[in-house]
Amino acid sequence: MKTATVREPSVISIDETQKPVLNSGDILVEMHACGICGSDLEKVFGQYGQPSMRLGHEPAGIVVDVGSKVTEFKKGDRVFTHHHVPCYDCHMCNHGNETMCKKYYETNLSPCGLSEEYVVPEWNVSHGGVLKLPESMTFKEAAMIEPLACCVRAWTKYSFQEGDSAAIFGVGPTGMMHVMIAKAKKFSKIFCFDVNDFRLDFAKKFNITESISSSDENRKQKILEHTDGRGVDVAIVATSSLKALDDAIDMVRKGGAVMMFGVPSKGATIDMDMSKIYSKEITLVTSYAASDADTKEALKLIDSGQIDVKQLVTHTYPILDSQKAFEHARSGENAMKIIITK
Repeated sequence: MKTATVREPSVISIDETQKPVLNSGDILVEMHACGICGSDLEKVFGQYGQPSMRLGHEPAGIVVDVGSKVTEFKKGDRVFTHHHVPCYDCHMCNHGNETMCKKYYETNLSPCGLSEEYVVPEWNVSHGGVLKLPESMTFKEAAMIEPLACCVRAWTKYSFQEGDSAAIFGVGPTGMMHVMIAKAKKFSKIFCFDVNDFRLDFAKKFNITESISSSDENRKQKILEHTDGRGVDVAIVATSSLKALDDAIDMVRKGGAVMMFGVPSKGATIDMDMSKIYSKEITLVTSYAASDADTKEALKLIDSGQIDVKQLVTHTYPILDSQKAFEHARSGENAMKIIITK
């Protein structure tokens, strides 16, 4: 079977790998769709700050084999599979920090999600890491469950009210999911920032307040004019750009919240005036990944139609063209979400 791996910096290799052997509690899934996300791009083209170099953690497909002890799933089941599942019993999990759980990092798809077939380990299978898909949900939609789950988790990290305002810095696929969530939560004003004109124009289709170039010298003034001089209630940085983080801190209101959601490169630093954060009483929070509880919520949002992720998929590539797919995703040229298929 064919598996995509990082051969060297900026180069993806499609290798023939041996068909995995199942343990008694495992299941084998044939990948039908797998999204490319920012952390994947960082692994290939940047300096990813987390230890794993496995590609593809947004896969969905069909169960083609099950271990002898598996009773909840059978051949032919259409499923989404989460790559990490926590223990829900340690100090981290008991404090709501499931993605910091040691077990979370030990549970992986093998060889990875970006493979024609992959094994879901027994722990994931038996602890809620595999979700059966409604017949109405396409595999492309299912491949959006994990990134939406990451966004869902981020929104639990700060307080907000109906009628609030939000600025989304970086309106790639996850940035646009944050836009969709803000609309679902009935935010009154939503501002989108990016350097990519295609994405700024794309965001306008969602009836937002305004799309603003990140290089616009009047960008802060535009925010102040729309918010009675206060600034936005919530600023979400859905990009690795630390300049965007600086802008978010500058444009959020006193007492507002800044969410650092995008994946920074390993070793990335920023020169920040901490007195501004202190004197404005800004809540600065981060959010890493998602738990299987978040994926369940994301599936519900997609299945109910509250979040229409179909709108975000602009391109698909077969696994053999993974290099082209990743280069396209990196450039962002006329693209939002890029999905790799079998």
